[in-house]
Amino acid sequence: MDWGNVTAEDLVDALREVDWSSPPRPMSEFFSRFTVPKSFAKWDSRLKCNLYYYRTNYFIMIVFILGLGFLTRPLAILSALLTALTVAFLNDSFAGSFSEKATRTIRRFSPQLAAKMRPPLAPVIRGRPSAKRAIHICGQPRWVFVLIFSLVSFALWYISCGLFTVSLALLIGLLATVLHATLRTPNLKARLNTFREEFRAVWRNYSEI
Repeated sequence: MDWGNVTAEDLVDALREVDWSSPPRPMSEFFSRFTVPKSFAKWDSRLKCNLYYYRTNYFIMIVFILGLGFLTRPLAILSALLTALTVAFLNDSFAGSFSEKATRTIRRFSPQLAAKMRPPLAPVIRGRPSAKRAIHICGQPRWVFVLIFSLVSFALWYISCGLFTVSLALLIGLLATVLHATLRTPNLKARLNTFREEFRAVWRNYSEI
């Protein structure tokens, strides 16, 4: 895959649709080999490749750095958890998995309520289910959960007065991510993983036809 032809929008869409439940890469691989890219094109390609391949490692690293900033403001921890959950809801795989687990848990106590939390049926076009289906969480459109959690987390950020501290920690985490993605030389395993993800995407689209 030529990452130089991948736009930022394509990368964001890929990160939104990909499964984030995969474990992080080993630390020996994460800190293996570093070189300076020789051109802007190589830097652009390397940055996108590493952001996709080491996505779980970068997420854990940012959360760890944010955790250090939360030591002086405990209320900000709850704010950060709600913010992280809001961002996670934007990922299709996480939203579907969360909705399924929440519905399964509620079914143990109230089957009638769990039945109301089922997502609506996909629209049928020419006798076939539409490939494009809106994501629902517990029977409600995804944007409802994103809006509610965003408002609650913003209110907690305001009450805790830790927005500056967290913003600084987040900036450091993002800079560390970009620096690592810039200097980490993509290995053969990263390229093979990219091809595997492409095959899964093609096969998934084929199975929906």
